[in-house]
Amino acid sequence: MTAKPKARSRILEAVHETTEDLQRLGFIDKRKQRKFDALCLDPIPPYDGEQIRALRERVKLSQAVLASVLNTSPSTVRKWEIGEKHPSGPSLKLLNLLDRKGLEAVL
Repeated sequence: MTAKPKARSRILEAVHETTEDLQRLGFIDKRKQRKFDALCLDPIPPYDGEQIRALRERVKLSQAVLASVLNTSPSTVRKWEIGEKHPSGPSLKLLNLLDRKGLEAVL
């Protein structure tokens, strides 16, 4: 059994519990259940330049290597760190995963 995601509200918690029951009874497939699980997760917090630099230094990566790990360009990482740009989408999710679980989880 997988860990139950933390719901954002009581309503989402009730919806999630109902969908778990429907999935268990065969009315919802696992793919649809994963979509409901994603709705119940807290949004990923934004990262500012200082946090990105601290994270990069903590995992001992250069800007170029971090860019490669995140499948982006070194200039994008540089712009994140000086505050000209902000990560979003898959890059933000990968940064959060790198922050929470370490480099091995991203590779």
